[in-house]
Parts: sequence; C-alpha cells; structure tokens
Amino acid sequence: MILHPEADVPYLPWGLSAVDIPTACFQVDTYAYTKRRIAWSMLFDRVIVFHPGYDVRFQRAGHPGACFFPHAVEAEFYSGAETERIFEIGWVGQMKGAIYGKRGLILPSLAQAFRMNDFDRRYAIEDMAQIYRQSRIVVNVGRDDYPQDANLRTFEAMAAGALLITALPSELTEIGFEDGVHFIGYRKDREIADLVRKYLNDESARKHIAEAGHEKVLREHTYDVRVKRLLDGVATGGKLQAPARYWNEGRVRRIYLDYFAGNGALAEATAELPKIALRSPKDALIGAALVGRAWGRRLRAKLRPGA
Repeated sequence: MILHPEADVPYLPWGLSAVDIPTACFQVDTYAYTKRRIAWSMLFDRVIVFHPGYDVRFQRAGHPGACFFPHAVEAEFYSGAETERIFEIGWVGQMKGAIYGKRGLILPSLAQAFRMNDFDRRYAIEDMAQIYRQSRIVVNVGRDDYPQDANLRTFEAMAAGALLITALPSELTEIGFEDGVHFIGYRKDREIADLVRKYLNDESARKHIAEAGHEKVLREHTYDVRVKRLLDGVATGGKLQAPARYWNEGRVRRIYLDYFAGNGALAEATAELPKIALRSPKDALIGAALVGRAWGRRLRAKLRPGA
C-alpha cells in the first residue's frame, strides 16, 4: 500500500491513479478546504478522514473508499509508572495565528491563577507527553473556527492520565467519549477557571474521570489500533477503487494542479499547465485560473502590512 500522509511540504507523486497496488491518503483537518480535499482524495483508493461525519460527505461526493479514523497516540509515551503531577494545568500547542484568538486570552489568564508549564515554548513530542503526564488537568482550547474539534491534544491529555477539560459540544461525544465520564466539558469560557478549581479540590473525582479517559484511549485509540484497522481494511476490501482510475489523463492532471496550487507549490502547479493543454484546452483554461488565483493570494500576502 502507498500511504500519503498530510505533510507540511506538498508532494504528490505522479502515477497514483494507475499504480496496481492500493493507495491511501490522510485528510486531517477535514473541516478546512473540504471541497478541495474531496477532489484531491479522488486520486486514492482509500481516504482516511479524522473528523466524524466527513466520511459520509466524501462518500456522497463520489468516493467509495472514505472512512473515519479519529486521532490516536503513541502508547509507549503514556505507559509506565505514574509521575508526580507538578502542574495544575498543562498545555502544549500553537498560540499564534488568526484562528487561535481565544487561546491568547484564556491561557495567560489561567497561568496567572494556576501553576502551569511554559505554554509559550515549543516541545518535542516526547517532552509534550511528559508535560501532560506531569499535569493534573489539561485545558483544551480549540480553533476559533472549529471549537468542537476532537484534536490530537484531547487524546494525548487523556492518554497521559490528566483530566481533560474541553469545550462542548465536542466531537469526542460522537467518537464514544462521555462528558463527566471520560472528560469534563464547558460551554462558556468563563466556566473554565471554576471547573479547574473544582477538580483540583476534588482529587477523587478528578482521578476517577482521568483514569476512565486514560484506559479508553490506550485501549481504543493508539497508533497500533489504527494500523491494524487500516491493514485489515486493505486485506478484506482493498480493491483499487480510486475514482480517478477511470478518468482521462487531463482530468487527473487538473487534480494534481489544484493540489499544488492549493498548497502553495506554484512552480509545480504551473508545470502541469502545458501537459493539460495538450489534451484539453478547456481544462487548461480552468487550470490557468486556479494558478492565477494562487499567485494572487501569494502577492496579497506579501503586500499585507507586517508581512
């Protein structure tokens, strides 16, 4: 099987729609650029989406191989003897960016009231796991544009045996976790500090809920579990079912062009244009418009104050 993970550097090898072994891709932040992600995924036999309900959207759009895998953790980082929980609240994650405005307000406020790790610095994955294992509580503040996100932090926090406090509604409840059983939910930002105090003072309740979350994550949501499910799926239903396998080359190359243009690889996107034009002037015009819009976005970003 050829697996195409979602990476910071855009790459897409040619021949995916013709290779005679199964292919699969990850679509992690599926709620962002959903239509384009659906289009790109048509090149692959299986598309793995990380958010509940999006597998159905991909299937309705014409992809028979869409399936839902939630985030998962590396079990070895969260096993072994219990460590001293020196932090009242733990946090590791992005702080800068237009979609993280709430974090920029909530976390400094919590740091003034509770003992926290240095949440402004970056951590290696092993260090992040250790921070959470040293934390009594992890407060998850999701993206401003998708606060219900069952992001990787929520699984890491529970795996570490910390009490997870996260916003409601949450995708976690669609995945099988229960508010008050595996994690604690809040509906208003102003509730967070009171919930932290409540569960710092009620050690028995905090440990009971944290342990339930810990056990469920390490039983059902590790990378070993995900790999087994993926390989079982390939073994039992791994037919070559990418829709793009039945398209002409011009249409396939237009998907490549859109992928490169959408991910800012403009030289690679532009290189597809003459190959498309040889087969379909209409597709070439559509492709040229996509490349033009991508160059326009880059130019606007350069001209933006402070850029």
